[in-house]
Amino acid sequence: MSNKGGVGKTVLSTITALSLVDKQYKTGLLDLDFVNPSTHVVLGVDPSKLVFEEEKGIKPPVIHGIEYISITLFTKGALAPLRGEALNEVFAEILSITNWGELDYLIIDTPPGFSDEHLDLINYIDKLEVIIVSTPSSLSIRSVENLIDLMKNHGVRINGLIENMSSNSSLKQLCLSRGIRYLGNIPYDPGFENSIGFINELKETIVWRKVSAIVDYLSKVTNI
Repeated sequence: MSNKGGVGKTVLSTITALSLVDKQYKTGLLDLDFVNPSTHVVLGVDPSKLVFEEEKGIKPPVIHGIEYISITLFTKGALAPLRGEALNEVFAEILSITNWGELDYLIIDTPPGFSDEHLDLINYIDKLEVIIVSTPSSLSIRSVENLIDLMKNHGVRINGLIENMSSNSSLKQLCLSRGIRYLGNIPYDPGFENSIGFINELKETIVWRKVSAIVDYLSKVTNI
């Protein structure tokens, strides 16, 4: 989760799901960005070719071992400009008709900011836990502080913060002062864009290695 766009949240969410599958966990990925979904781009799939089974609801298609749901399954890649009550209705319907089966983890890629979709998550999903993603910019830091306060005010557990596109630990002190885990920094990789959509290439990147290590760490220190 992040209060700002452009911090790499979608990439990290998708790689987290892929890493969990690699570690033999049954994993789902829900792209909650209804306006600009892009997890399918990271996965390298064409939305127009995604199909799902209807069996006691919608059974998510399996992409690279991930049970995957995105609004692109229904729009086939076309824009779906939703707002207000329409967003709430679409979110509630997707939750109600999706048959995830038995999952170890459901990774949810949220849109930037704190909007209706985030409130719906808090209201509809039990045992919701979040990881905050931020860059070290001064604007992002203020947004992180606001997001931490919002999550705590709503009683949502924060599993930690990832500092993305950073070569040092600029946000570590902030995490210490606010009582949340600092999960580490991921340096900017100028060649990373070339691996997007190609899973084998993704697995060779430092981003993958860092995220995989964070997943291992969280599995040891939390009950997730």
